[in-house]
Amino acid sequence: MSRRLWRVTLAAIVGFGPLGLSAAACGSREVATAGVPRETIAWGPCEGVSASTGFQCATMNVPLDYSKPEGRKIGIALIRRKASDTAHRIGSLVFNFGGPGGSGVSTLLNAASAFAVLGRSYDLVSFDPRGVDRSSGVRCLDDRRMDQWLAEEPSLDVEKESALDIEFANACQRRSGWILPYIGTVNAARDMESLRAALGESKFNYFGFSYGTHLGAVYATLYPQKVGRMVLDSALDPSVGMLDMSKTQALGFQRAWEDYLADCTKTKTSCPLGSDTATAKNAVLTLLNDLQAHPAKVGNREVTSTVARTGITQALYSKLTWPLLTDALSDARKGDESGLLALADQYAGRQPNGTYTTLQSSLPAILCADTTDRPTVAQAVGLANQLVPTTPIFAATAASAGMCSVWHAPGENTNRHIDASGSQPIVVVGVTHDPATPYQWAPSLARQLRTAVLLTLNGEGHGAYGQSPCIDTAVNSYFTEGRVPANGLTC
Repeated sequence: MSRRLWRVTLAAIVGFGPLGLSAAACGSREVATAGVPRETIAWGPCEGVSASTGFQCATMNVPLDYSKPEGRKIGIALIRRKASDTAHRIGSLVFNFGGPGGSGVSTLLNAASAFAVLGRSYDLVSFDPRGVDRSSGVRCLDDRRMDQWLAEEPSLDVEKESALDIEFANACQRRSGWILPYIGTVNAARDMESLRAALGESKFNYFGFSYGTHLGAVYATLYPQKVGRMVLDSALDPSVGMLDMSKTQALGFQRAWEDYLADCTKTKTSCPLGSDTATAKNAVLTLLNDLQAHPAKVGNREVTSTVARTGITQALYSKLTWPLLTDALSDARKGDESGLLALADQYAGRQPNGTYTTLQSSLPAILCADTTDRPTVAQAVGLANQLVPTTPIFAATAASAGMCSVWHAPGENTNRHIDASGSQPIVVVGVTHDPATPYQWAPSLARQLRTAVLLTLNGEGHGAYGQSPCIDTAVNSYFTEGRVPANGLTC
């Protein structure tokens, strides 16, 4: 999976993924939290947030290593907004918005209004998974070097890409090596079971997006009898290997790019990039080639072709941001690359003050923890170069798939085996033109879960909820009334 930012545009939610467990195996895994004392959550004000917003924050302590429940603890940062209709409160609804590496605390703060219907009858709850942001977030390069590193990586040169990957992996080991072996999705799912108990809920109600669909699927595999109402939007396929995933995603973004160009040039005078798709495509490729030869400056920041490609990628997560992309590309052709830089910063988790969230560090750490698949840098760069003729803008993202080959912490495949047999019905949602989690992954995940129904949105963008009244009605009715949508519903 290439490095990408989870984002909400209030109509689209921007993640990762990985076959079946026997009932005996599931039962043995549930024991992993059996010896962990139930935590009491002490909710209080959120730092820097007015109490009038209705948000409360807390920290839940969990074992670093679940095989040693009395050993070292780490804190999991939590946030909630209590149900507005207390007379008809159903319980808690826990969110994971994707990444892996996205902050659930920050995202719920910014996006709670998108879930207002659900917030009437549910306490909306989210968290920073272990290794993310406020929950012992993985940190690697310092902010200044991060600016420089993201302007160079990924590279289509094996030697350069190897050096960049090794530098990053070494920095992660040096600064965060103590937590790297413990941050995979299985442990995050165990944390969610600890959260269910701490919230006092008999069942776990959950809404996961993108990577959050993988986390939810793993929870349902480990604790099928604890699953309440669960929706997995923009599904990931846990059976796909690193190289196949990188190829599929590069091609997915290429399709989104072509859809964007067709939309931009649908009238001869509306698109500042050109009057037809071929002209517009060539104009952007010329811009990228110019930036490759002569990087631009925005203040004291350098805008390379890599930064520009990242900005383009970010804008393709949602059709709502297509106009921003048009403006950014048009301005860049006139010598102002600030729009592309702003989009790239949003993708990378760079804050206005120049600091970074842990997204870019947590993402590869979790991905590498979640698989023993270790394609070499040469294999990843080789795939990227093979993709250049088909998808010249997005091919390079496949080079990032070599990072795990130089990672210092081992990976494991437990999380890749999905089987929720015995759970209540789970709703899986896919979008036909989703660039980041291509549609074919949704029916695949639904089959692996064995207890799922599949919903399909014919449309663009990453995330179905908020884009379609048809999808929203089905999901809201399921969460609030327990009405399971018809399998195969298409909107």
